[in-house]
Amino acid sequence: MKAIIQRVTKASVSVEDEIVSQIGRGLCILIGISRDDTKKDMEYIVRKILNVRIFDGDKGKRWDLSVKDKNYEILCVSQFTLYKVMKGNKLDFHNAMAADKSQDFYNEFLTLLKSQYQADLIKDGKFGAYMQVNIQNDGPVTIELESPQNKENETGES
Repeated sequence: MKAIIQRVTKASVSVEDEIVSQIGRGLCILIGISRDDTKKDMEYIVRKILNVRIFDGDKGKRWDLSVKDKNYEILCVSQFTLYKVMKGNKLDFHNAMAADKSQDFYNEFLTLLKSQYQADLIKDGKFGAYMQVNIQNDGPVTIELESPQNKENETGES
């Protein structure tokens, strides 16, 4: 499972020129689900999203507080293209979970995220739709996360 985390001052998702979701200050996260992802991958990504110290502290200390610490919003957008494979100049998405399975997995991910934070602060786009994602990146700060995938632990941390 992959997550591209972007610290934002605001973000929105539109479908057919209609805003379907928007947030103020917080995180806009692109979520990629691989065909091999499990609940363990989901739990890892949720834990990292909620606890990564991506915001400055109240006394100006850099990289000191998480989205939970700040009570900021989170906008999640499903993005199967994160699991692309390049074959020459052609894109192949066989590593992404199939749409019929990934929608349930993504919804389960959102449910877990909401259960471990404040449900009203979690927003999402429209799964499977052609979307326009507008972000005002703050910093800019963009962090790429990937679950360890069947490894004990990627860096010895959890």
